[in-house]
Order: sequence, then C-alpha cells, then structure tokens
Amino acid sequence: MKKLFLLDAFALIYRAHFAFIKNPRINSKGLNTSAIFGFVNAMNEVIRKENPTHLAVVFDVAGKGKREEIFTDYKANRDATPEDIKIAIPYIYRILEAMNIPALGSEGYEADDVIGTLAKKAEKAGFQTFMMTPDKDYAQLVSENIFMYKPSRGGGGPEIWGIPEVQAKFEVQTPDQVIDILGMWGDAVDNIPGIPGIGEKTAKKFIAEYGSIDGLYQNLDKLKGKQKENVTNNEAQARLSRVLATIMLDAPVDLVEDDLIMCDPNEEKVIEVFSELEFRTLLSKVITNTSATLVPNNTADTDDGQMSLFGGASAEISAENNSEFKTLANSEKKYTLVKDVKALTKLVKELQNQKSVCFDTETTGLDELNDKMLGIAVSYKKGEGYYIAIPKEINARKEFKALLTPFFENEKIEKIAHNIKYDLAILKNDKMEVKGPLFDTMIAHYLLEPDQRHGMDMLSETYLEYKPVSIESLIGPKGKNQKNMADLDPADISDYACEDADVTFQLYEVFKSKIDGSYLEKLFYGVEMPLARVLLDMEREGINLDTDALGEFSEQLNTELIALQESILSTAGFEFNVDSPKQLGDVLFETLKIDEKAKKTKTGQYKTDEATLSKLEGKHPIIKDILEYRQMKKLKSTYVDALP
Repeated sequence: MKKLFLLDAFALIYRAHFAFIKNPRINSKGLNTSAIFGFVNAMNEVIRKENPTHLAVVFDVAGKGKREEIFTDYKANRDATPEDIKIAIPYIYRILEAMNIPALGSEGYEADDVIGTLAKKAEKAGFQTFMMTPDKDYAQLVSENIFMYKPSRGGGGPEIWGIPEVQAKFEVQTPDQVIDILGMWGDAVDNIPGIPGIGEKTAKKFIAEYGSIDGLYQNLDKLKGKQKENVTNNEAQARLSRVLATIMLDAPVDLVEDDLIMCDPNEEKVIEVFSELEFRTLLSKVITNTSATLVPNNTADTDDGQMSLFGGASAEISAENNSEFKTLANSEKKYTLVKDVKALTKLVKELQNQKSVCFDTETTGLDELNDKMLGIAVSYKKGEGYYIAIPKEINARKEFKALLTPFFENEKIEKIAHNIKYDLAILKNDKMEVKGPLFDTMIAHYLLEPDQRHGMDMLSETYLEYKPVSIESLIGPKGKNQKNMADLDPADISDYACEDADVTFQLYEVFKSKIDGSYLEKLFYGVEMPLARVLLDMEREGINLDTDALGEFSEQLNTELIALQESILSTAGFEFNVDSPKQLGDVLFETLKIDEKAKKTKTGQYKTDEATLSKLEGKHPIIKDILEYRQMKKLKSTYVDALP
C-alpha cells in the first residue's frame, strides 16, 4: 500500500510555538527556535515511526479566496501572526528543501483545501492518506483510505481517526455530516458565525435527530421558545456557515506521485541550516547514517529536550544529549567543605586578597524574609569552590558570622551572585551586611538578552556547555515527600553548593566582558546594581496603606455608582440588571436601537465590551453613563476595596 502523509504546516507550526510558550527555546543568538524545532521534530518522528512512502508539507498561500468573497468577515478576528513564527517560516522552508520534502500550496486556497483535494485524488490512485493536523475540521474528509493523524497531547501517542473514530467523536453516521455540525456550531477562530445559541452539544443532537441543516429547517415545528427563534431567524447564516466550513476539493493542484516520494536528505544543506539553528541532537536524528556534526563556532544547543509530537517538552534531557555537556562527574573540580574555625579563618584571609568573589547562600527554602541560612558557597577561580557550613548552635554560629563579616563588609571586593537581591536578604536576616560593588549575573544576562530565560542552569548549558547538578538530585522531586536542605548533612550539600558558586563565577567572566565598555555599562553599574539594594530595603520595609482614606473613598464611589445606576435605568425607561452584559445588550441594541449593525458574540448575545461601547459614545447619553459606571465599579472592586 502506498502511504502518503500530508502535513498541515501552519497548524503544526502554531502548535509547536505555543507548546513552548512558557519555556521558549532560545539559541545563543537570541533566536526563538521553538516553532522550528517542534515542527521538524514532529515531522521527523512521523518519518521514522510511520515509514511513509510519500510525504508533503502543505502551506496556506496568501491571496483572496472564495470564502472571503462570499463572507468578507471570514477570519476577521484572527490575531496577527506572532513575530517569532514569521521569523521561523523561512527556516522551515530551508529545512524542507534540505530534506528533499516538497512544500505545496495554491494561491488563495487554505492548506485544508489543498490537502483535501490531494487526499481525494490520492485515494483514487490507490493511496492510504494520513492528514497530519490538530484541526477538527478535517474529520469531514475521512474515508476508508483517508485518515486524520492528530498529534498527541501530554506526551502520549498520536490519535488516528478513521470512520469509526469520527462517528464516535461527532456522534454522526457519516463523516460528511461533520460539515453540518460545524455549520450550526460555528467557529470563533475563523469567525464562522453558525447559529446563535447553538453549541457543539446541541449541533450534534440536531444532526442525530434531523440528519443535516436541511433536515433541521424541515422540522422547525419541533423546536420551541428562544431556540426555535434563533434557528428560524438565522437560516441564511447557518447555510452560509456550512459553506464556509466545507473543505474545498477542487483546489488547482495535481497529484504528482514521483515528486512526493520519500528520499534521503541533502546532508550538506541539513548540516548548514541546523548549524545556524544550533540543533545538535536533532541533526543526529535527521541524518542517522553518518557521523555528521554541526559546523564549529556554535556556543549553544537549543534542542536539549525530548518532545513527542508536541506533547510538551519533557523534563528529562535525553541521555544522548547529556553526554554532550560537561558535568561534575566528568570534570576536574576542587571543591572544599569548610566546617571549622581554623579552615574558615584561612579561607577568609584568602578571600580578602581577591578583587571579585562569587557567593551563594544555601537556605531552608525560598522565602527570603523567613528562611534560615544553612551555609555559604564562595568561588573566585574557575573549577574551585568552598562551602562554608554555618553551625546551628548559637555561639558557634556567631563566631562564624564574625569571621565572615570583614570579607562581606570589605568595600574594595566586588561581590557576585545570581539573583543577588535574594542572597543579600538572607544575609540581612542574620544581621550581615554586604558592602562594596555588586554584580548580578541574572540581571546582566537580562540586559544582554532580555527575551531569553535567565535561570542559572540554562545559562550554564548555553554559555559554558556545562550541566549543573539538579536540586532534585539532593532533595527529591517536588511534592509532599520532597526533603528540605536542612535535612541533609553539609557534606552532601557541599559539591552542589560549590558548583553553583563556581558556575556563577564563570558566567560572571562571560557577561562582564560583554557589558564592560558597551552601551549597557552605565545602566548595569549605575542603575541596576544600586537598585538591588534599594528594592531589598523597600520589600523589607513594606508599604503602608491609609485604610481610613480608602474606606471613605469606597463610600464616595458607592454613592456615585448608585446615582449612575439610577441615571442609566431612568434613561432606559425600565428596570434591568446594569451588570448583566446580555440584558445591557438587549437594552442598547433592541430597545434603544443605538446601533442597527451591532455585532454579537458566538453565544448570540450583543457585544458590550469597552471597545464596542467607546465607538458608540456620543450616539446616546446612556453610553457615557455606562462607561463611567463600569470604570468606577472596577476602581472600587479591584483597588479601593481589595488593597486593604
């Protein structure tokens, strides 16, 4: 059996982009590679696991189509394409060319029209066709030899929908009835209006009872009340929506089988584009029959996670990728545990001779106001670190702090830390002051690369190609059974703490060279670093609220709200709930008829949001009162009443 996979490009690209939206993959050049990596990884997984004989990727191509001609507001509500996706598209085209995979499309036609046309032609030519997409609309195309291949969610396997799956999902007899369900239901994303008040559940019920939109309108006498009114008054809209939801099967594309045959990638081109993107591990998956490596001079590798068809990036990094990083286990380190007065006295004497020292506090938790300090790690040379275990006994603790005070109060020594405000707060809890110039590697990286992530582990992997020990390896995974650092022996903490200080010191050397002499120098040293101390003092001092004044203001607002409400009801001429968007919409657009072309939401009620009402200001005095009423109510509930 010839096996054809047709991939809905933009549906998969968007899915990949948003799968990483909370944790985007940024390479060393600051490029967000989330969409590119996710799309290529999913495509390659299909190639490896499903062994298609033929494959193509289908794109939407700009140009006015038939749907826009019959309904000018089609897709009118869609947000602009995210800038990161715009940047990703040319790279994806380059990768497809390098992998010898055809990119198809037809001007003025959407990808689903091209895929539908090709799938039906392929069926006649003896193919089994799999339409790879998360878009439910494709269910209407499913037949004995045409399947939906839905990418998984949550790391599970993909869903393959044949006729039985579509029948079960949509509660239909035949897949083409999905078109009628979509016509009744509508689609907010594509701005297909459907029938007001008819959602997925009711649309399925109508199809089960009447078979189609035609059948529904032949049985209007069986409907009642508001539902009958909505269905009756929106017949033209329902039939228009059915047309808009129908995937066209006559797109001007030919099925050229030879062009779609799977073949080996152009290794040289793949290496070139993957090197630019820093896709080291993905390269080994795409080109498996050689020892191909990225071209040199790349400082990072952004494809450091496993991802199953956009099921989400795994928390575990592959063993294969782990081997590419240096770690505590495969590097030479000189880490020392300091737990007695003699060793600490010797160390402090050495610290006093340094120009810059990195320090990192180990604590019982992350509450900088209340948690206790367990120890301090310091580093002033690559590969070296010292962990000072602070005693629990009061007098011994005082002695350790007294020995450390001259170092921390030495104004000539630059103090380095990652998120230094936290460490300053922890030391302040123990009545220890830190004087002298500061250098925060987290803030430094934020200024250098504001769109990237700034966690120490990620920065270590990106800039040092070194993977630090995870906190979970010491105290276990998050949850009720996770240990506290206070439960551990200082010897168990020592290497972990020293490594943090060592890594941060190395990051300091990287970032300092980039900031010093640059346009960021004055901002970093003159504003950001002094501000760390100011913010710390502000947070510890807190903010005082004049609750009496806020209480009086709340009463004043309440009086004005009552007056505005009375004015609104008087203008309307009858009682209604001013806070109900539905009742307000009916008053404004059915009773007062302020706007004959008022738009409705998908649920069938009139739009009464601020943007809509602001456009109508001046057409009727009630609009001004409503806007002022809402503004005052929000001020009262969100701030005046809530802050105390």
